[in-house]
Amino acid sequence: MRDSQIMEKIKQSDESALDYLYKKNYKMMTRIVTNNNGTEDEAKDIFQDAIIIFWQKVRSDDFQLTSKISTFLYSVCQNLWRKELERKSKQTNEIADIKEYSDFDRQERENILHSCMNELGETCRKVLMYYYFDNFSMQEIAEKLGFANADTAKTKKYKCKKELDDLIKSKYKATDFLD
Repeated sequence: MRDSQIMEKIKQSDESALDYLYKKNYKMMTRIVTNNNGTEDEAKDIFQDAIIIFWQKVRSDDFQLTSKISTFLYSVCQNLWRKELERKSKQTNEIADIKEYSDFDRQERENILHSCMNELGETCRKVLMYYYFDNFSMQEIAEKLGFANADTAKTKKYKCKKELDDLIKSKYKATDFLD
């Protein structure tokens, strides 16, 4: 089928022209994407979008095709894929920025936590360190610190955690953690 016949069929809303274009150009057009870090599914989506764009252009009154249809489709696929890569790159950069900010934020919170923990008494500091950082059980903490039993260690952990919370709240406001 010649390009002029294809365009005439499209103007008449004859979808057989789309089937023909799809079958004739699929491999060449999808290679644009797959050869440039894209997946087969992304290639299919890009090509389908290009076909739709071509269909809409041909159906508009002011469209003048100045190249072969395959050249037009190739250019559209290239442009669509370039835009998709830019979008992905921007998204990747935003994720990296968020990760960098959250790493900074996490580090800042850790510094505050360590600073306040150093102000606790030695027993409280040890109880909290053993529980939260070393993942000791209450029984192990009781044995390590000479408490009567795991329930005593649990009570001590609760009191020490409350003391740490109060210390942090007295030194910092919630707005200190926001931009």
